[in-house]
Amino acid sequence: MGRLVGVDLARALAVFGMYIVHIGPPLSATTGVAGWIRYVADGHSSVLFATLAGFSLMLIAGRREPRTGVAGRQAKARIAIRAVVLLALGTAMATEYGGVIILGFYGVYFLLALPLVRLRARTLAITAAALALVAPQLAFVLNSLLTEPIRQSINTYDPLHRLSDVGVLDLLLSGFYPALTWMSFVITGMALGRLDLSSGTVQRRLAALGAALTLAAYGMSLLLAGGDALRSMAEDGPSSGGSGSPALDSGSASLDGGSFPDMPASSLLTAGPHSGTTFDIIGSVGVAILVIVGATVAMDHLPRLRRLATPVIAVGTMSLTAYVGHFLAQSALSMPAGTSTQQSWVPLLMFILGATLFATVWSRFFRRGPLEHLLNAATKPAKRIR
Repeated sequence: MGRLVGVDLARALAVFGMYIVHIGPPLSATTGVAGWIRYVADGHSSVLFATLAGFSLMLIAGRREPRTGVAGRQAKARIAIRAVVLLALGTAMATEYGGVIILGFYGVYFLLALPLVRLRARTLAITAAALALVAPQLAFVLNSLLTEPIRQSINTYDPLHRLSDVGVLDLLLSGFYPALTWMSFVITGMALGRLDLSSGTVQRRLAALGAALTLAAYGMSLLLAGGDALRSMAEDGPSSGGSGSPALDSGSASLDGGSFPDMPASSLLTAGPHSGTTFDIIGSVGVAILVIVGATVAMDHLPRLRRLATPVIAVGTMSLTAYVGHFLAQSALSMPAGTSTQQSWVPLLMFILGATLFATVWSRFFRRGPLEHLLNAATKPAKRIR
């Protein structure tokens, strides 16, 4: 249970990182430690969330050993149902909160991950690494070739785009979290799910790997692209109107965000949050691994901290509810959803406190969060598969 509690703690940290970006002061209004926290939350929170989504797929498909036979088919059906539900929910929320809601993208990630759920950790890791090396360059070329008339022609026949302005093209290539580049994070999480995270040897090796990836990626980017290589571009462009990622970059000038499709090829050397480059992907994966391993080690070896962190862990057990709930709360309070316009940290602290209090009370009476319960109920028909 220790490793699962650690994963729940990591999920809660991802949720709070999302809150920081959505509700806290903008990066330009922060300095010192507060500025560092705000910067780390940009991009890394959503990457951590996507990585943990891949880990969750392995909980369904079989942690150490993949389920086979009837159990394997039922597991794949459960994943497919979850994907469809998330795609539908994401599309519905995008109509209200804008084109950067991440839930629809998650639905696509889950569908694309279905053929991979029986692979071993080593194969999954190699696949994730290959995508990190190739996908950003491929995305850059494809985005350069897709002129605005071509995009409009594709979107004209896309029912998803007509419903929410987030169509298949956005989900796969030109949206804020396109599957082409973001599948590296999901597959990395799947590889972690195949490992015994309670093993001290595995923990040490993963910690060393995470640190090496982080230092190598960001260090190389700084060396090749100069001092601005790691600069956050979250506030460079016009706001897209809303947000839905665990780490919003509204209007971010990114390769994978599609806001500035005419970026020069030299931008492939940068590694800023949500830049979508190889260096960004590798560095962000390193950070995600360090957080997951760190949370697992802390929960395994620090029982007092584990008891103190129980309310925070409760948030991690119902991260979907916490994610959707903060948008609904922003709407109810007439706050600009998904944008960082606050100059005070007080609203952010109130949202974190509210989510923690709700999750703590709810978890005393129910096993799953409200939306988690509904999502689980939606997958019940998978048991009929033989």
